[in-house]
Amino acid sequence: MSDASFGFGPGALLLIGLYLLSMIGIGWLGRLHRRSDSLADFYLAGRSMGFGVLFLTLYATQYSGNTMFGYTGKSYRIGFEWTVSVLFMFSIIAGYLLFAPRLVVIARKFQFITPGDYIRARFGSRRLTLLATILMIYALGNYTLAQLKAMGAAVEGITDGRIGSEYGIVALAIIMVVYETLGGMRSVAWTDVIQGVVLLLGFTILLFLVPALGGGLQSVVDQLSVERPQMVEVPSLETCNTWISFILLLGCGAAIYPQAIQRLYASRSVKGLKRSLALMAFMPLTTTLIALICGLTGRVVLPGMEGVDTDQVLARLCGLIMQDSFLGYWLVVIIIAAALAALMSTADSALLSISSMFTRDIYHAHFRPQSTEEELTLVGKACSWGFIIVLVLIAIGTEKTLVRLLELKFEVLIQIVPCFFLGLYWPRLSSRVVLTGLLAGLAVALGLTWAGQPKVWGFHAGVVGLGLNFVICLLGNAWFPVVED
Repeated sequence: MSDASFGFGPGALLLIGLYLLSMIGIGWLGRLHRRSDSLADFYLAGRSMGFGVLFLTLYATQYSGNTMFGYTGKSYRIGFEWTVSVLFMFSIIAGYLLFAPRLVVIARKFQFITPGDYIRARFGSRRLTLLATILMIYALGNYTLAQLKAMGAAVEGITDGRIGSEYGIVALAIIMVVYETLGGMRSVAWTDVIQGVVLLLGFTILLFLVPALGGGLQSVVDQLSVERPQMVEVPSLETCNTWISFILLLGCGAAIYPQAIQRLYASRSVKGLKRSLALMAFMPLTTTLIALICGLTGRVVLPGMEGVDTDQVLARLCGLIMQDSFLGYWLVVIIIAAALAALMSTADSALLSISSMFTRDIYHAHFRPQSTEEELTLVGKACSWGFIIVLVLIAIGTEKTLVRLLELKFEVLIQIVPCFFLGLYWPRLSSRVVLTGLLAGLAVALGLTWAGQPKVWGFHAGVVGLGLNFVICLLGNAWFPVVED
């Protein structure tokens, strides 16, 4: 089967254009429904998210452009080894349940806005709060960068390279930041509801259409067994270590995403939060598993792709479906709309969290403690535009694959895990101990990465650093007295 080129006709472009414009319209509705110019209203939607909205916004945020494009590309490259992606998506829910219900109760009591508010209140340390905030902003900047690159990969892939990725990055970034700055979290959550529904529909369509391109899943596995047996073999011990490492890296790291934590803060009740998380436990079967199947099918029907080009596998599979029939054409339009939904719903959430943390935990805490809520809200909106401009420029110039960008941010973010997993349950854990562990873990993770050793016996550098981090936290109270700064 050849990889023929294709393009959207006027009808498809009009439909997708209307879909994108509807996001701006929802942003405007979010602005009209604002209750005040406070940070809680802009960044947490007034803490009013019920079960349905909370579930769909968590789903649309967790399953991103990395899932549709990056995970498909990764499974294309390594085969069934990427089954681990299904497992670590399950582990994220376990991570939430370790701390989320307790954190939400405390957050409502003390009116937290950002993750930094919790760290400041729990540990009383300006240094720890500032360092954790900087690391979270870096991680989210990296995350948003991955989504922007996926936007470019989507545009370039569906047009067979006729339209450069930079145009897709710029256009979708502008739409995203416009509706976000109009209505804040309320607009983001409402767009996530639509995007979550479209995303579920898109993955369902992929499950039925993509395997047929390779003659069915059994035929795909049979062909891989002959042509690339290493992609279906039982994993080695080192590969199993990497599986465990991925589960720790993403299961712990994704659970403390700042944008996810702020959605926890925005929940209307702990009961609604628990119901949302219970339903989220089933979502890896409807998303990550389907991305794995698409990547394996792509290896059979689109052989020969290498490097960053593999992030366009899904788009090129859609091109083949699109040429098959009139129905296939319009189903692909829905799939591409789902891809755009995944990209924007994740990127807008990350960008909103960057804005809130910079405004609340850096600008207000260190430069303008006397600033009003209205001033902080305006600064946050300006921050969103400034960050997106910088990230768009970086996205256009970087060549790293989507999954490697994903790993890089977790190497850093995971070092903050003890603040939440231990800090919520261990009253005697001091800020000095946590800060020491964080710095040590960060030094190990970055040192190994910069030394060209991103894995040790299959374990990611960030996981190795987290191990040292936890050891210091567990033993540290015997070394340092409980004295806060």
